[in-house]
Amino acid sequence: MFHLKAIEIISRSLRDAVDNKKEGREGMALGQYIAGMGFSNVGLGIAHSMAHTLGAVYDTPHGVACAMMLPIVMEYNQECTGEKYREIARAMGVPGVDAMSVDEYRRAAIDAVRKLSSDVGIPAKLEALKEEDLDFLAQSAFADACCPGNPKDTCIEDLKELFRKLM
Repeated sequence: MFHLKAIEIISRSLRDAVDNKKEGREGMALGQYIAGMGFSNVGLGIAHSMAHTLGAVYDTPHGVACAMMLPIVMEYNQECTGEKYREIARAMGVPGVDAMSVDEYRRAAIDAVRKLSSDVGIPAKLEALKEEDLDFLAQSAFADACCPGNPKDTCIEDLKELFRKLM
């Protein structure tokens, strides 16, 4: 409940907040507060653990790192999400969700996240990321407190592959 409401508010507010519009900033304040209530109750997953690592190693701002990792991790987790991505797509304003197949609404949710990130200037690649850092990054993300909260079991090799998608 908290997460879906936060997704709805953030999806409609973030672009305006980046444009420094009062309504967007207010919406983001409310959206982030509700999101915090949600993850305080159920925890986080590897998008967050990987973002912690990117921040520590490359000084990537945490929100940017989370936004960079989110669609990559959503693709990774999609088979373990049941109908949740349909509700995410709906909360993000994707039209026609009820007529979509499971694969279609999962893709629609991931695409909506990518579009929102692109619209607000989140980079899809991290230029500083180096192949020789992948072992450390993956091991650090795997050891992070958020990793066990991921809906899909993961391993260090999977995390390395996910980090590579930022290269």
